[in-house]
Amino acid sequence: MALQRRASISRRELLKTVGVGSLALAGFAPLIHPSRASAQAKTLKILQWSHFVPRYDEWFDKKFTKEWGEKHNIQVVVDHISSGEIRARAAAEVAAQKGHDLFMFLDPPAVYETQAIEHNEIIQEIERKHGKMVDLAQKSIYNPKTKKYFGASDCWVPDPGNYRKDLWDAVGMFPDTWDDVRVGGAKIKQQVGNPVGIGLSQELDTSMAMRAIMYSFGSHEQNEEGQLTINSKETLEAVKFARALYQEAMTPEVFTWDVSSNNRFMLAGKGSFAMNAISITRSAEKDVPEMSKKIQLSKTPAGPVRRMGLEHVMSVYVIWKFAENKEGAKQFLLDLIDNSRTAFLESEFYNFPTFPKTVPDLQELIAKDAKGDPPDKYKILGDFINNATNVGYPGYSTAAIDEVFSTFLIPTMFAKAARDDMSPEDAIKAAEREMKRIFAKWDKV
Repeated sequence: MALQRRASISRRELLKTVGVGSLALAGFAPLIHPSRASAQAKTLKILQWSHFVPRYDEWFDKKFTKEWGEKHNIQVVVDHISSGEIRARAAAEVAAQKGHDLFMFLDPPAVYETQAIEHNEIIQEIERKHGKMVDLAQKSIYNPKTKKYFGASDCWVPDPGNYRKDLWDAVGMFPDTWDDVRVGGAKIKQQVGNPVGIGLSQELDTSMAMRAIMYSFGSHEQNEEGQLTINSKETLEAVKFARALYQEAMTPEVFTWDVSSNNRFMLAGKGSFAMNAISITRSAEKDVPEMSKKIQLSKTPAGPVRRMGLEHVMSVYVIWKFAENKEGAKQFLLDLIDNSRTAFLESEFYNFPTFPKTVPDLQELIAKDAKGDPPDKYKILGDFINNATNVGYPGYSTAAIDEVFSTFLIPTMFAKAARDDMSPEDAIKAAEREMKRIFAKWDKV
């Protein structure tokens, strides 16, 4: 059941809440035996998104949390919210210093480090059992300056290309590189009217896709040391490319897209290519089986420097300092990650494990799928981690990067140039001015 959106607090109020002068970090209490946890608190409140694969929510709400609650004598309350409402809800809970015990983000929430407990011991316990996490997760939940984990991640989600094989075959091309997407996409649009569908709006999918273009062109928001590097010749080439891609192969609707638009676009048979998780293909298998046979998956397109994409979603659970059942929340995270293989299956290969050893037979599972057409349709995801990275690459997902991400400065930069509202050079300079201000503010914290 979706929650009603609460009135969001102003940016000034949010910065006052999460910036200098916020509450001191709480100490981390040792994990305790479930029976002792249940004696302290009888309810565990969890907030997370409404999954794009409904089967996962069915499993999580009606089986996993129900059985976990019965085992620990804790009533588990799960509230679902749309992905676009998560940040506003987090700001509201922090402002009120009241809310859920476990709060799930879909991108790294570094700005909330001072509002979260230190998750180091949770991570240490998980790594003791399951080995190291993937690097993109490490860089998404760890602050190397404070040496603290501000959250715990159970999964990340690949962001492959979803393309209409019949349309691409008709023009004798395959979307292997970004230039292929531009040239082939333009041919398809000219011949049959199906445009490329990559958002240029203020939403999550656009944020990931534009960074995939940037990173593949050798452009970054920052370097490894966390210094701002957005104004570069590589960024200029990336922005010029995206402008050409839009003008040659896309349509104006992408400027107003939300997180579900590219799904609807492809399932309706309108598009030739989109960057998205496998929610498109899984939805097609269920609702539009004939279209499912036409939509296939590709790796993140390669750019002139590298083939580099991002996680489509980075699941990060945060235990607030003001949570009423911290011990139950800690235990729940441990047990959820213990069950990563089941979560992977129930999400229909959507939730890739943050700790790879929890799903040791992942390659075998995706090599043959009962719903896929062909059965090895999802095999391409097996080595996706080799070309996937975090927001803020090659550095960490810092608080400055988090604010840049959540205020959609990168999508805005690309959109202004694509619409010719600004020249590519001026669009980059405008983004740089805002980013300098943000980086300077967080550098003082």
